[in-house]
Amino acid sequence: MNLRVGIVGCGLIGGKRAKALGEHQLITVFDTVRERAERLAAGFPGCTVAETWMEAATRPELDVVIVATTNDALVPVALAAVNAGHHVLLEKPAARSSQELAPLIAAAAVAEVTVKVGFNHRFHPAFQKSWELFANGAVGPLLYIRARYGHGGRLGYEREWRADPETAGGGEMLDQGVHLIDLARWFAGDFTEVNGLVGTFFWKMPVEDNGFAFLRTAAGQIAWLHASCTEWKNLFCFEIFGRDGKLQIDGLGGSYGTERLSFYRMLPQMGPPETTIWEYPGEDTSWRAEFEHFTACIADRRTPWGSLADAAAALEIVETLYRISRGNR
Repeated sequence: MNLRVGIVGCGLIGGKRAKALGEHQLITVFDTVRERAERLAAGFPGCTVAETWMEAATRPELDVVIVATTNDALVPVALAAVNAGHHVLLEKPAARSSQELAPLIAAAAVAEVTVKVGFNHRFHPAFQKSWELFANGAVGPLLYIRARYGHGGRLGYEREWRADPETAGGGEMLDQGVHLIDLARWFAGDFTEVNGLVGTFFWKMPVEDNGFAFLRTAAGQIAWLHASCTEWKNLFCFEIFGRDGKLQIDGLGGSYGTERLSFYRMLPQMGPPETTIWEYPGEDTSWRAEFEHFTACIADRRTPWGSLADAAAALEIVETLYRISRGNR
């Protein structure tokens, strides 16, 4: 199945998505900065630059539209593509709020198209291996999850679009935090209790630079999550604690360090665990793996990992944290 693809938003993420298309054909792109769109199109023979995002999202010959815009434009562009009958890969967090996302969920159901949210972290090889081990019972019943994800920003960070509440919808908990929430839900299921705090500790901006979440399932499993843009040295660490062992994912490649999965298996006599380590150096393959999963879901008409429902659940958790934090001020 060779799909014809359009991309709206040709920045860093749009470029990664284009590179991950594999055998599929990029036929049109759009960006608010035309030069970015032209640079991306130049690498794909026959690809044209659309004059408007609406043109790029609704061209009748398209099969798939990838939406990699700022958060305020995610739903409008995706909604236009869905109403045109196209499948959509929509970057996280999918919307600025669950309320904003609701019309897209309804439209996708009516149009009977596949819409996947860009939770690419599920497709990092360390997480794919972790899921295989976890699903096969390697660590036993889940006890709790502990995770940290952070970067240190850069000069002028407080003036970028992510620091604008109208454009972004929120700060670090909505940006990187939704990845942690999505991953925690993947392993633990739905959370029925949400507590925590978001706050602005360093950056002079009206959105949070740190978010702390305490989540609990109906069965009593816990997720303790921290998303930060005051980490200074980029960090990713995700730990899954079971009754019989532990899985720990460190690094995402690049500035986050070599991606590594450590499996600590508890021995009958306890003491030091049996340790197995897998390392995944080199290129980040999650973008290609996620797109392959997306196209398989289109072909099989099945719900993707990282669905609109997954995004809505993550957004609802972030919104609860925002309400709690406003109440504590």
